[in-house]
Amino acid sequence: MTASGNPAILAMDAAGGACSVALWASGGLVARRFSAMARGQSERLVPMIAEVVAEWGGSFETLDALAVTTGPGGFTGVRIGLATARGLALARRLPLLGISSFEVSAAASTAAEREGRKVAAMIDSKRSDVFLQCFDAALRPLGPPGEVARARLADAVPAGPLLLTGDAAASGLAGLRAVGRGGAAVAAAAGAADAAVLAARAALR
Repeated sequence: MTASGNPAILAMDAAGGACSVALWASGGLVARRFSAMARGQSERLVPMIAEVVAEWGGSFETLDALAVTTGPGGFTGVRIGLATARGLALARRLPLLGISSFEVSAAASTAAEREGRKVAAMIDSKRSDVFLQCFDAALRPLGPPGEVARARLADAVPAGPLLLTGDAAASGLAGLRAVGRGGAAVAAAAGAADAAVLAARAALR
């Protein structure tokens, strides 16, 4: 544990349409790298880790934990992220925390955006369905995650005001509007999961 009593956490994500690394220390974000990419995470993730640790000015010896997104997402990206994080954890004897891409996507929204709304974290499956998990305004899961056909999305999300997050949020909103479902909005930070949000969630654990 760092001298201030706050954990130093290195977080990484390669599960979706981006590759990102962030470092949380002294109670806040101290370094971050983020690149949108459909492929190539295997070449970019490790250099990003080195850049973030160097910018922080610390070392792996002064880290308290690692965090990684566990998906869902692209199979190759999920595998790269998990394998890299696990290898570092074993080599450095650090605890490793896995957090779902659903939780990270939902937590990218602000408390003001979530007020009075349920949250639907939607992740692109690159097929005719989407990965979906819903949360309440306090980011407590309302049910288990699953895969939902885009044509049945309106039946799968909660009734009432709804906030959409994740990289399938925009297409999800279009699909809901197409069947006359109102009361839905897209979070300002909707998109691929970000290691900066992952780091903040890991610090809460």
